Amino acid sequence: MTREKEIYKATLLGSVGNVALLTFKFIAGTLGHSSAMIADAVHSLSDFLTDIVVLAFVHISAKPQDESHDYGHGKFETIASFFIGLALVAAATGIIVSGATKLAAWIGGTQLEAPGYLALWAALLSIAVKEVLFRYTKRRGKELNSQAMVANAWHHRSDALSSIAAAIGIGGAIILGERWTVLDPLASIVVGAMLIKVAVDLLKTSIKELTEGSLSTEMEEEITNIIESFPDVKEPHNLRTRRIGNRIAIEVHVRMDGNRPLNETHDRATEIEQKLKERFGAQTHVTIHMEPIK
Repeated sequence: MTREKEIYKATLLGSVGNVALLTFKFIAGTLGHSSAMIADAVHSLSDFLTDIVVLAFVHISAKPQDESHDYGHGKFETIASFFIGLALVAAATGIIVSGATKLAAWIGGTQLEAPGYLALWAALLSIAVKEVLFRYTKRRGKELNSQAMVANAWHHRSDALSSIAAAIGIGGAIILGERWTVLDPLASIVVGAMLIKVAVDLLKTSIKELTEGSLSTEMEEEITNIIESFPDVKEPHNLRTRRIGNRIAIEVHVRMDGNRPLNETHDRATEIEQKLKERFGAQTHVTIHMEPIK
């Protein structure tokens, strides 16, 4: 099965779980009079929408390089991660505003309706299902080297954490009585704040890649060490790196004995390229500029 189909399979599994959960949560939140649960349902809805985004953009990113995209279409996957972050920001903003409105009403003397046990059971079920989806999606995302899948996995985890906050708020409002019904909207605000944190992290990573940010210092040091493992290759310099979706690009200048035949120098560059591809993936873009030792 191709990488694209494997990503489709894993993402569709998450989509089925999201549809089932968001339906149950909306019903439980409405019948159980819980703003925290409705907020959690909105979170699951955003999960489902981002699943669709991942499926669409992974299909595009899987296309090989062509005349208009010499480095392939990998960055479409990064764009998918960026849109996931924006979706989280939108969902979180709506959740926080809704919770703050109910909190203001409670401060003004309005008695909030206590949530029901159906909402609490929905929160507990969501915690279990979303944690399973998080672990599965994250594992498959790393196996398939898909940034968008890993980002979507953290969307599942954020939903599980928001369900924990919702369960605490709903459970507290039920157990402690009418005086503590404010715990429900407070929990929805906490859920929104957690979503904002996850969204900011996703957006920072995506923006760095879209603006040609370099690989980590650790990865660049590893690249240099691989090049220096060839004793006749000296002084790697002008190292430039970037990420292109699930692939990386490496450009570097190195020095070799200028009296060696051109075919030997070319063979050595090919060996370095192959070793880098063995470490970072067969589709890694490697450009090596050879210079004579002065």
